Amino acid sequence: MKKNYVITVFALIAFVCVSNAQDFKFGAKAGLNFANLRGDEVEDLDSRTSIHFGAVAEFPISEKFSIQPEIMYSAQGAKGEEDASDYSDLLSGDIDLVAKFNNLNIPLMAKYYVADGFSIQAGPQIGFLLKAESEAETGDFSASEDIKDNFKTLDFGLNFGLGYQLKNGLFFDGRYNLGLTNIADYEEGDGDVKNGVFQLSVGYFF
Repeated sequence: MKKNYVITVFALIAFVCVSNAQDFKFGAKAGLNFANLRGDEVEDLDSRTSIHFGAVAEFPISEKFSIQPEIMYSAQGAKGEEDASDYSDLLSGDIDLVAKFNNLNIPLMAKYYVADGFSIQAGPQIGFLLKAESEAETGDFSASEDIKDNFKTLDFGLNFGLGYQLKNGLFFDGRYNLGLTNIADYEEGDGDVKNGVFQLSVGYFF
């Protein structure tokens, strides 16, 4: 039910965008991710700093309201530490762990301009997991493992944020993506794992 609802919302917004295509603006943006994972099984993880970049368009609906679809590459995941001795008596110190997710995200943002150039934004997002791997490092030892099969390919979420756009086309966004999907796809444990990403972006409308 949730998937059908989100897809319907995306389809309706896309129809509105096509109807107002003559007024659209096209651009690009990039910035920093402060990504983490939420859920019962990932409570002790820290945020991972990474990047995002991609293309954006803005379709005005009225003087103050517009729709902004985007297509973004987004590096996500989380990081943490574990005691090396938990794995072997021959090891000591901490193991640095990093979960790296490469996502293709498609947000559809509704923008309301509350003042000249300043907007509040919200909207749904579909994410597609392209790659997932874990990295472990302790001292001179490091290893990586493909973990994509442990996670679901599709992720649905909601975005909330603020933006400011200059008259020359330069714009700045701050946004939080709240993942709604339990992306864990493995048998062990009964908890859930969800994405959470805070983003700072700078972009330009051509």
